[in-house]
Amino acid sequence: MSSNINLEPPSPIPPRTSSANAPTSPSAHRHRLSVAGGEPSPKVRHRRNKSSVDGTKHKDGQWSEENEEIVMGPYDYLQSHPGKDVRRLLIEGFNSWLQVPAESLEIITKVVAMLHTASLLLVAPYLQEKNALRLPRTGFTDMSLPSHRIDDVEDNSVLRRGIPVAHNIFGTAQTINSANYVYFLALQEVQKLNNPAAIDIFVKELLNLHRGQGMDLFWRDTLTCPTEDEYLEMVGNKTGGLFRLAVKLMQAESATGKDCVSLVNVMGLIFQICDDYLNLSNTTYTENKGLCEDLTEGKFSFPIIHSIRSNPGSHQLISILKQKTTDEEVKRYAVQHMKSTGSFDHCQVVVRELRDRALSLIDSIDATPNINGAGNGNKVRAVLMTIVKSTLGEEAPQ
Repeated sequence: MSSNINLEPPSPIPPRTSSANAPTSPSAHRHRLSVAGGEPSPKVRHRRNKSSVDGTKHKDGQWSEENEEIVMGPYDYLQSHPGKDVRRLLIEGFNSWLQVPAESLEIITKVVAMLHTASLLLVAPYLQEKNALRLPRTGFTDMSLPSHRIDDVEDNSVLRRGIPVAHNIFGTAQTINSANYVYFLALQEVQKLNNPAAIDIFVKELLNLHRGQGMDLFWRDTLTCPTEDEYLEMVGNKTGGLFRLAVKLMQAESATGKDCVSLVNVMGLIFQICDDYLNLSNTTYTENKGLCEDLTEGKFSFPIIHSIRSNPGSHQLISILKQKTTDEEVKRYAVQHMKSTGSFDHCQVVVRELRDRALSLIDSIDATPNINGAGNGNKVRAVLMTIVKSTLGEEAPQ
């Protein structure tokens, strides 16, 4: 080793200044003292600024009516244009059996309306996200086309209940926030029932609703065609969840002992299949939501699933779903394709079978003892026939 190596410690680096030749500032001087191990004078020690804001008065949050109107804007907008109101009619019908106290019934009716409108607000903005995640193609059914992947998921829907969709007016973020806010307002309403069972029912059916919605979105976003059984299971969670929520809450507040859950499950399936059928075939739906809106959304509805699976060798319909087309000629071609596979006829057959099952369940409930003022199921029968009328025409029950 060379004896010329310098083992002396390096000279300390002087503190940086604003200019090479400028005199050091007091702060630089304090910094140099610190580096050298000295202490600044007590006179120049830092003192924390005192804020003039008193945060204690905001401990539990403050809110105004003006702020409430802002947050509720998207919800109030859609709520001011009511839809078919089938859920209210169902509640009135089932109450003939259940005889729920008026105050409780008012709360339940309000909760169901709030949740239904909030769910409509949530669905459309999620469908309109421009940049979808690229999902791995694992676990796909045999009906998936291996080359298909959705990159730019865009729902071109512009109408809901015949008016512009809320998120096109208020924005996606505000609309989603409004819907989520209403979910918790609905929970507050349920708490007014002072029934522990009601909270459990609310949580369980809201979980079911989101499970069903999650599968519906997954199939659409991965272009995966479910089986009819898988679709009906999803409907039982998504559409049936809100129907069950209403009836279970009513039963929790009822003293008649009537069990209507099996019936309401069947009616939820009927309602959704009829809705799917009418979306692709009914002129009123065209006026309120646009022509064959399920095709534009890329949704695997009941007749679409039947058509795809009845002709596995043809990729035409699933390719149209991938495009999320707004072209009315393409949509009309898709409808003709579904007619050629007997998919609309199949819907009518299934609805007829489910209707007959529902009528049988109504008779069974009517046959149970009527206690504490329980009436009959005539109102429920009337609602059921109203639901199936547009799908089955004027056909009488068989």
